[in-house]
Amino acid sequence: MSADQTPAPAAPSRRTLGVMLLLTVLSALLVLTAAGRTWAEGRAGTLDVSVSGGKISELPGGLALVGLAAAVAVFAVRGAGRLAVGALTLLAGLGAAAASAAGAGDTAALDAEAARKLALSGSAATEVSHTGWPWVALVGGLLLALAGLLTLRYGRGWPAMGSRYEAPTRKTPARTETPGDLWKALDRGEDPTA
Repeated sequence: MSADQTPAPAAPSRRTLGVMLLLTVLSALLVLTAAGRTWAEGRAGTLDVSVSGGKISELPGGLALVGLAAAVAVFAVRGAGRLAVGALTLLAGLGAAAASAAGAGDTAALDAEAARKLALSGSAATEVSHTGWPWVALVGGLLLALAGLLTLRYGRGWPAMGSRYEAPTRKTPARTETPGDLWKALDRGEDPTA
């Protein structure tokens, strides 16, 4: 090969599809696990109060589920549809990360829980502390965004479902003359009575 010839770029690897799927599942697992754990703790009078990430914000968990759905949808679409799925996954990951970061220091849900436990509106929690779970959810959101970037970059070259999974198209039945021809038309999936 001469110096002015460059090799053709290699076709996108199926490995990137596997990496995207692994990142999507791992990120959703991280976000959903973190959302179910305690993000903030405090005291309401003599009572201990705590709230999970899901009570602070349902957004990270919901967006993680959107990412999981997108990982399935990537097999059902091609071309521009796959780019849209990649963009949706990227935005879901960034949204989950942003909502997790915003919830890391949030005390409104903890104050509401303190007011509920004390049965006094306007009560606020004291001795408030935050756990590391919001940051785990943030990492999960960033991994989901990375999965979206992989889909945008390499998704066009990934395999899709075969045509056997697509909706059947109506075929014009062949001219049938004998009962045997009717059976053959039925075997081909045609409706000989139409």
